[in-house]
Amino acid sequence: MFTGIITDIGTVRSVEARGDTRFVIGTTYDMATVATGASIACSGCCLTVTDKGKDGDGNWFAVDASAETLGATNARDWQTGTRLNLERALRIGDELGGHIVSGHVDGTAQVVSATPEGDSLRLIFETSDDLARFIAPKGSVTLDGVSLTVNKVEGTRFGVNIIPHTQSETTLGALLPETAVNLEIDVLARYVARLEDARAAR
Repeated sequence: MFTGIITDIGTVRSVEARGDTRFVIGTTYDMATVATGASIACSGCCLTVTDKGKDGDGNWFAVDASAETLGATNARDWQTGTRLNLERALRIGDELGGHIVSGHVDGTAQVVSATPEGDSLRLIFETSDDLARFIAPKGSVTLDGVSLTVNKVEGTRFGVNIIPHTQSETTLGALLPETAVNLEIDVLARYVARLEDARAAR
């Protein structure tokens, strides 16, 4: 489990297509404190550390992404130099500063516009009908691993405001129109909708 509070921005060092796709990601994390087999959320995707180390360019870890992961997330677009929001798995006793995030991406949302509003950045996204039904004003959503509050919803479009701290500490401040981001809906919204569907089916 994760919180959606980003603690590092990693950079893809290499991409190797084999049975699955292997990504090597540079990080500032002390990999001596991260076990092989541990989970790290990479721009919202919960991935397993399969290898790790340190070299002249710093610390790094490797993950494998299946064809299913590539099809459901923007990991299919990752290439050497891509910057990723990173978060280590939540430990008992850690502060829950965002909201409960599983790291299981539901799909993607596309940036429609990015407009400055004071010191903040107003981002409008569009997603599919089946995911938009779970997004509500003042509700939580996870975009590229970042826990955010939804400001407004209009059909399949929704908006969030990115404060300066979030702009500088995550990759969201550099988003451009038509960019795809990983979207995880709030787990509470998922269960509420399921209960409503069950009641309607009675």
